[in-house]
Amino acid sequence: MIRSMLTTHDGLVHEGDEDSIEQWQATPGSHIWIDMQGESGQRERSLLERLECHPMAIQDAQKERHPPKIEEFEHHTLIIYRGISSFDAQLNFVPQQVCFFIGARFLVTLHPGKALSVDRFFNEQGSTLLAQSPERVALRVMYTSAGFYIDSLLKFESELSDLEDELLANGNDVLMRKLTTYRSRLVKLRRIFSYHKGITQELTAYDYAHLPRDDNDTLYAINDVAERFERLYTLTQMYYDICGDLVNGYISISSHQLNITMRVLTVITAIFVPLTFIAGIYGMNFEYMPELGFQYGYFFVLGAMAGIGGSLFWLFKRKNWF
Repeated sequence: MIRSMLTTHDGLVHEGDEDSIEQWQATPGSHIWIDMQGESGQRERSLLERLECHPMAIQDAQKERHPPKIEEFEHHTLIIYRGISSFDAQLNFVPQQVCFFIGARFLVTLHPGKALSVDRFFNEQGSTLLAQSPERVALRVMYTSAGFYIDSLLKFESELSDLEDELLANGNDVLMRKLTTYRSRLVKLRRIFSYHKGITQELTAYDYAHLPRDDNDTLYAINDVAERFERLYTLTQMYYDICGDLVNGYISISSHQLNITMRVLTVITAIFVPLTFIAGIYGMNFEYMPELGFQYGYFFVLGAMAGIGGSLFWLFKRKNWF
């Protein structure tokens, strides 16, 4: 699907498809936003070449999985951004690569499937921002996409809080598997947000021709996006640390409970070892054992065994070993 939005210097807005490029080229001062979703590689390349996009930029944009980055060319700036097509409170997310070709008077967004942030702005505030400058639209789309991430992460915070309470009340291996799964997903998210932080750090550090920092509105938009990406990275790192603390806490509690169990078993073993020794001595079938002829020997040995066992039980109890 190819759709376009054209704004002119007198405030008119036209929506259409790739045919709007000719009208845009013939209208000085106009801006155009072309959104391509799920188009073939050949058609994408043909349209981008009409806009004089650099072949290397086109090649990077058409790679199925390319790390997020920003790169400046003669006629445009390329931003490869990792957006989302779905995200829930359990951190089940489906990432989607969104490429921005930002020129002085045009913006091209390229993505294989449905992009929530692109659809939202194409249908709502896109024309207003596009009339100001194409880069404002690109920055606002990234800002909105980061907002979707934040909303889902904050929902995950409630999920994590409930999991923490459940783990403390009745920890088990099922909860541990959930925590391990969450940590794995958080690592993936942190890697994505780390790339995005790098993009905004470059935007704030260097003055790109098609994202000029001397324009106050553009600079404010860049700072807003940078703050959101910084918050996303911080939230992801914080939740990862919390999951790690919960895992370590559960392991510590399990180890402590195991130590208590082993101590009780050791105490029981320590009590019965001398009794077993005595029983072993008198269980030997030798004819001339001295005690065999003693009339009360059996009761004497039983009393000695009871006394030894009771004394050891009292001693261990006094030391709070069980």
